[in-house]
Amino acid sequence: MKADDIKEFKPPKAEVERLRRMKIDYSDIPPLTDEQLARMVRLREYRKRIPISVRIDPRVMEWLRSKGPGHLTRINDILVNLMEAERRNSGKA
Repeated sequence: MKADDIKEFKPPKAEVERLRRMKIDYSDIPPLTDEQLARMVRLREYRKRIPISVRIDPRVMEWLRSKGPGHLTRINDILVNLMEAERRNSGKA
């Protein structure tokens, strides 16, 4: 399955109506704390990536792989987060 398959998927009208009629009780879910909100990260839109070759410390690769599938995507996400944090803080002394 590809992302385009999901984007183009149209659920049956009966299912959409059934979901609209559902009454979900959220009262047992506690509100997010300020600390949790501060740690949240924004989901990013998919952007084309360029293939590169990079040498990484074996300990770093072991750590990334230990987190489960997607270690290469995780490398990109870490670098994007660092880049955005640096850009946010670049105007601050």
